[in-house]
Amino acid sequence: MFVPFDQLPDNARVWIYPSSRKFAPDEALVIRQKTGAFIEQWTAHGTQLQAGLDLPYDRFIVLGLNESIQSASGCSIDASVHFIQSLEETFKITLLDKMNVTFRNKNSIQHISLKEFRTKAKKKKFNSDVIVFNNLVQNKMEYDSLWEVPASSSWHARYF
Repeated sequence: MFVPFDQLPDNARVWIYPSSRKFAPDEALVIRQKTGAFIEQWTAHGTQLQAGLDLPYDRFIVLGLNESIQSASGCSIDASVHFIQSLEETFKITLLDKMNVTFRNKNSIQHISLKEFRTKAKKKKFNSDVIVFNNLVQNKMEYDSLWEVPASSSWHARYF
């Protein structure tokens, strides 16, 4: 069952998929439609899941799941990953590669390999106060408060 993302409880589980590029307005619209349709049929052990979608900066796909109603199962998580893979294929984007870093440098959002991020940090191309997107947050409360943080306050700090 699709619900607005902001109506999910703070303990709702989140999965964040950073895109290798910004979505065009028409792509964002189709992503919203396709994801809404996916969520409407998303189940775990035959029970419908209550979930929502956020598309911050037209650059990330964030799925939130109210696990106080029904927890995700291995099969339901697999279904969501297959859905995200279908979006990658449809829009020719990368969403599942965890070896990338997305960060805000000045007023633009950049998405580069972890290796390149580490190299740039060591060469002082930016410093530890650069805002990174910590896509390892676990729930909506962490997403709201710990997702966009200075690199020095995240696991990225080790590279400075």
